Amino acid sequence: MAEVAAAGGAGPDVNTTGNPTEMAMAYLQDEKTDGDIPDINLGELDLTTDEFILDEVDIHIQANLEDDLVKEALKTGVDLRQYSKQVESELQRIEQASIKDYIKESQNIALLHNQITACDSILERMEGMLSGFQCDLSSISSEIQTLQQQSVSMNVRLKNRQAVRSHLSQLVDELVVPGAMISTILDSPVTEQGFLEQLHELNNKINFAKELSFRETLACSDIQDIVDRLKLKAVSKIREFILQKIYSFRKPMTNYQIPQNTLLKYRFFYQFLLANERTVAKEIRDEYVDTMSKIYYSYFKSYSGRLLKVQYEEVADKDDLMGVEDTAKKGFFSKPSLKSRNTIFTVGQRGAILSPAELEGPILVPHTAQRGDSRYPYETLFRSQHYALLDNGCREFLFLSDFFMVTGNSALDLFNSIMGKTLSMFLKSMSTYVSDCYDSIAVFLCIHIILRFRAITVKRTIPALDKYWEAVLELLWPRFELILEMNINSIRNTDPQKLGVLDTRPHYITRRYAEFSSAIVSINQTFTNEKTHTLLGQLQVEVENFVLKMAAEFPSRRDQLIFLINNYDMMLSVLMERAADDSKEVEGFQQLLLARTQEFIEEILTMKLVSLN
Repeated sequence: MAEVAAAGGAGPDVNTTGNPTEMAMAYLQDEKTDGDIPDINLGELDLTTDEFILDEVDIHIQANLEDDLVKEALKTGVDLRQYSKQVESELQRIEQASIKDYIKESQNIALLHNQITACDSILERMEGMLSGFQCDLSSISSEIQTLQQQSVSMNVRLKNRQAVRSHLSQLVDELVVPGAMISTILDSPVTEQGFLEQLHELNNKINFAKELSFRETLACSDIQDIVDRLKLKAVSKIREFILQKIYSFRKPMTNYQIPQNTLLKYRFFYQFLLANERTVAKEIRDEYVDTMSKIYYSYFKSYSGRLLKVQYEEVADKDDLMGVEDTAKKGFFSKPSLKSRNTIFTVGQRGAILSPAELEGPILVPHTAQRGDSRYPYETLFRSQHYALLDNGCREFLFLSDFFMVTGNSALDLFNSIMGKTLSMFLKSMSTYVSDCYDSIAVFLCIHIILRFRAITVKRTIPALDKYWEAVLELLWPRFELILEMNINSIRNTDPQKLGVLDTRPHYITRRYAEFSSAIVSINQTFTNEKTHTLLGQLQVEVENFVLKMAAEFPSRRDQLIFLINNYDMMLSVLMERAADDSKEVEGFQQLLLARTQEFIEEILTMKLVSLN
């Protein structure tokens, strides 16, 4: 503090008790004017430059004055120059002490230096070793990559060789004709399993030889001669075997289904012929078609002829119509005649022919029926004949499709070439019968038999007989409609005055109608036909008109009503036994019966009232 006071004459006084900032500024100003201090270029730290921003300096000074040591020094009034020298001497002391410590530890430092040098040498050697190892790894990686490429190349070559070996092995196997094949084809019967197996192998070799010939393979010529000879031998043996089976069909009383099943067992024989010898295959096919065509024609012609011998001898003729007078000569509805012939207008038990049990039951055996003196209506014979046709036709179509390997139109053409003659005979016989048939129930039953048989063939997916069914229906439907129209006209043209004595009981013509209409309605329920409903409606109108004309012949209204009620009631009762309650015929006669009954009640009441008066 004395030095500060001594310097006070040369500069402004420093107030040691004032603001610390002002004291610092005064001290710095005093230091600036001191002649002992040389000029120093402080640059940005020069406080005397005009560019120095005093505000920023003030901020820094203020920040430094916040330091605890500076605050303590300023508070105690320490001389900063003295304090600076003190700090410098302390630093020098510490430096000397540090140097002494360093000298004291120089040996340890030297030892540490030597150790570091040794470690550096070791690390350098390790670096060299690792570098060499890295080079070795690079070399090994390159060798591994080379080995991998070689392995891939070897694998490709192996696969190529295996593929070539496979093709060559197959080629050699196909080219080699084993001795067992030669001996089996030449010596074994065709029915043995070994022959069939070797025939398959021979067929494969023939196909392979054809393929090689297309490729112009020279090795093919080495086996071509042997394969051709074996093929000719196999074809000869197969042809002889199949023809013998076909010829066996021609023997009397032969069940041709047995040899057919045998042929199906060896169906590959025909496939072999078709692939390798088409002329022989055509010969066998033509022989089979010719043989079976004759067999079916002969069988069905004979069977149809024998069936006609067990048909009812008495059949309806053109005079057996609904409106024709019932005389002793006709006797269709008399009890004695029912034993020898079927009724014309009553279905009776004839409708049972449409039940599944009867429809697909066993066919009639004519000679058995003849021994028993049995007689049958035409529809029974028709069912038996056509069920035999259905059964044989379906079986034959399946055999042709399987054995001769035909489908679609080819199968239908082959079937028609066999069954065409027989079907034509059936249609001709049917046309002859229909042209002179007046039994409408028989014709209608035949129609529904055909409709059900057609449904069976559709269920079995056998289209072979579809055209035949249509042809038969085209014969039967017009005839049935014609007979029905003849009966309608016969009722329309009936003269009540020629029908004998008047009677209030139900008339036989109305009973005929009731029996006939109920029969047709009950049969028509499964396969309905609008044309049939229309004709029945016309027949009903004519019968209603006939009943009214007959009633008009009675002199009193009471008798007329009794006659109408009895006839309506009888017709309604018969119809309700077979027809549905909601049928048009039942509803129509119910309304008529109700109306005439009410009128009869009113008539009786009127007569009672008149008698009372």
